Amino acid sequence: MIVRTLLADHSELALIGLQAVLADSARIEVVGVARDVIAMEALIVRHRPHVVLIDHTSEGFGPQAVQQGIRRSKRARFVAITPDPSTSTLISAIRAGVTSYIRKDCDVQEIRDAITATADGSKFFCGKVLDVLRKAAFDVDRFICEPLSCDPVVLSDRECQVITLIAEGRSYTQIADELILSSHTVIAHRRNIMQKLGVNNTASVVLYAVKNGFVSPNKYLFDRTA
Repeated sequence: MIVRTLLADHSELALIGLQAVLADSARIEVVGVARDVIAMEALIVRHRPHVVLIDHTSEGFGPQAVQQGIRRSKRARFVAITPDPSTSTLISAIRAGVTSYIRKDCDVQEIRDAITATADGSKFFCGKVLDVLRKAAFDVDRFICEPLSCDPVVLSDRECQVITLIAEGRSYTQIADELILSSHTVIAHRRNIMQKLGVNNTASVVLYAVKNGFVSPNKYLFDRTA
């Protein structure tokens, strides 16, 4: 099967480079290039690509661009290709609906393999991306085995309260007292939060809370009273 591939990146230089990299591939046909979300959506509707190779961190894009693209074509699968991504960037993209993730410094064959493997129904992560996810305690093996979900991370108001208090170092009993809940309910909220974030320990929950502004990182620099 020839893999119809759409390239989405704000950088003209990046698009030219990717076209050159993919030009000699026997299985990959570049059907269009898009430098903004509007152009990407229009090309998805026109060409019905199997794969969209996107830098969702480039100007004018973002995880929401992936969601919008999926709405335009349920069959299109998204491969993210970015510079060195942070943990939160990776997880946001995965939650938005990215199937596979590689870095822009991957070798040519790895980029081609990511596109063809994704078109064939697999999930593909380069080694450096897997290393970032595993260091963040993201359950990569479970994610790879689960069906693709394009649902974004959405925490309820109560879950936001709980994650903030967890990040502040409160015990389950203290959180329960402050929110007028039972300890069992607090533990259930914590479990649901971890499932939504795709992590399996409290340290990763705290990391998410700090990176997303639930608590100030200064707390961990200056608060040594505990």
